[in-house]
Amino acid sequence: MKLDILVFAAHPDDAELSCSGTILAEVAKGKKVGIVDLTRGEMGTRGTPELRQKEADKAAKILGLSVRENLGFKDVFFQNDKAHQLELVRVIRKYQPEIVIGNAIHDRHIDHGKGAQLCTDACFIAGLAKVETIDEGIKQGAWRPKVVYHYIQSRYIKPDVVVDITPYWENKMEAIRAFSSQFYDPNSKEPDTYISSPQFMQFIEARAKEMGQAIEVKYGEGFTVERVPGANALSSLK
Repeated sequence: MKLDILVFAAHPDDAELSCSGTILAEVAKGKKVGIVDLTRGEMGTRGTPELRQKEADKAAKILGLSVRENLGFKDVFFQNDKAHQLELVRVIRKYQPEIVIGNAIHDRHIDHGKGAQLCTDACFIAGLAKVETIDEGIKQGAWRPKVVYHYIQSRYIKPDVVVDITPYWENKMEAIRAFSSQFYDPNSKEPDTYISSPQFMQFIEARAKEMGQAIEVKYGEGFTVERVPGANALSSLK
């Protein structure tokens, strides 16, 4: 299956928290979008990998994804090395996306910046014809996405691009709430974490309003880009 957009996420729920409004907007336009989670989030304080998988599957249906898979890398301990790069290269060549979106270039969680650089490196390597990868017994051809974006997570990063997600705000929140083990639940007996407080959900909305304010809409999602963005005309920009 060829995808228009492929999103990489170090953990299940990274994409929902940071770019699910953009995913919903693109799916509404008929684009094929997929998410590849790098780890099962097994080092997280709350929930289990099995529960996180069920939550990811639920969120995938809400977002209308064409595909979602999990590479099973070691949470916290995966590395940006040859073995991990080649696994992402295989996935990129398998789905041949025009656009790739990855984790924040630096962030509170060490996996986010690591995942961002791994994504960047793999997108370049995937375009090298002499780098060989095999998928389902078939040798793959080279493929390099046209552009790589990075979403913004806990730490503030000045965006290069902001997408208006106002029409999709409620659906974005529904996708986030699919990960019920991770976020605020007054009935939960699990330990409190950075993201399980009610204030964290308030932060998610405040960040979206901050990004939206930058382009004079109610809600937005911000991205950084690895090259200068282009346009056919100034009039096409907000």
